[in-house]
Amino acid sequence: MSYRKFVDRSGNAWRVRDRSRWEWHFEPEGGNPGPARVARAPGHQDDPFELSNEELQRLLDEAPGATRPRAPNPFKD
Repeated sequence: MSYRKFVDRSGNAWRVRDRSRWEWHFEPEGGNPGPARVARAPGHQDDPFELSNEELQRLLDEAPGATRPRAPNPFKD
């Protein structure tokens, strides 16, 4: 199976592998300190190369164990 390299919004590199029709693996690459994650494959595409960076970022954010960046507090608490 093929893989695609992807750089997330934080600048961390990931290797995206389509392991099956139902799940894709995001494996850290290079100096990425994050753990590997398993995401649900999108139903409309079977190939990571056909998704935009924004769609891959959404899949990575929704993967179990993912931490989303916190929005700045408007009250500065």
